[in-house]
Amino acid sequence: MLCQAYRIKSGRLRYAGFTLVELLVVVAIISMLMGVLMPALTSARDKAKDVTCAARLQQWGLAFACYANEYSGMWPHCDGLDRGPRHYTHPLISKEDMADWHGWVDLLPTLIGMKPWREHPRRGYPGPETFYQCAFGVLIPGEGTYSYRPERDGYFSYAMNSCLELDANAWQPEEYSGSPMPSFLDTGKIFWPARVITLFDQLLDPEQGFDGNVLYRGAGKHCGSYPKAFSARHGRGGKKPGGNILYADGHVECKDSVWKPEWDVNLEVPPRSDGNWYPYPDWGES
Repeated sequence: MLCQAYRIKSGRLRYAGFTLVELLVVVAIISMLMGVLMPALTSARDKAKDVTCAARLQQWGLAFACYANEYSGMWPHCDGLDRGPRHYTHPLISKEDMADWHGWVDLLPTLIGMKPWREHPRRGYPGPETFYQCAFGVLIPGEGTYSYRPERDGYFSYAMNSCLELDANAWQPEEYSGSPMPSFLDTGKIFWPARVITLFDQLLDPEQGFDGNVLYRGAGKHCGSYPKAFSARHGRGGKKPGGNILYADGHVECKDSVWKPEWDVNLEVPPRSDGNWYPYPDWGES
C-alpha cells in the first residue's frame, strides 16, 4: 500500500492512501483519456497549420497586388538567384539572367515587412515558421535525400507559376532599354484572374514527385516551377490531401491535384490552351 501514516486518539498508527491496484486503475483511465484527446489535439494543430498556410499565401497575394500597383499592373519575375544567373554586371548577361536578379522572392518581401531572400546568409534562410514557407513545409531528413543542399542554400515550399513567363508577352520588347524590373506580365490583361495560378504549395518530399509517382531529388530547389512540382500535403478531414493555391485575383483554394487527366503525362508543361497556368491562353492550341 502506498499511503501516509497518521495517529488516532488511541495512540496507534493508521494508514490512509491508495492501493497499487487503485493507482493502476487511475493510470489506465488517464491513458484512455489521452488516447481520446490526442487525435483531437493533433487535428486541431494541423487545422491551425492549414489556416496559417492559407493566410501566408493571402499575404503574398497582397504583396503581388501592391507591387502591381507600383509598376503599372506588372508583376515581378517567377525565378530567382536559385537558377544561378550570371552576375548583373557580367558583360554577357542575358535577359533571363537579369530576370533572375528580379524574382518575386527578392522584390516582394519588403512590401510585407520581410527581408529579401538574397539578403539572408547561407544556412540562415527562412524556415516553416516564416511567411516564406508553408507551415507544413519541412525538409525530409536523410543523407542524399536531395540533389542540392537545402540546409545551406535554402529551399522553397511555395513556388510561383513559371508558366506565367512562357508567354512572349511576359517579356520586355527587344527595343526596350529601361529597367529589367518588373516583368512584362501585365495583370490587367489576364483573361481570367480567378482561375490563373500564381503561387502554389511546392513538393518537398522527393518520393512524392508528380502526385506521388516520380522520384524528384530537386524538390523545393527553385522558387518558380511547373505543375508537376505541386504538393498535396494538407490533410482535409477524411478527404484526399490537398495543396493550397494562390490565384491571380488574390483568393486561395485547396486542391488535391493540378494535373488534368486529359494531359499527356510526358509533358513538362500544360498545353498552351490551359487557362489555369497561362495568363493569356492560346485558345487555338489543343
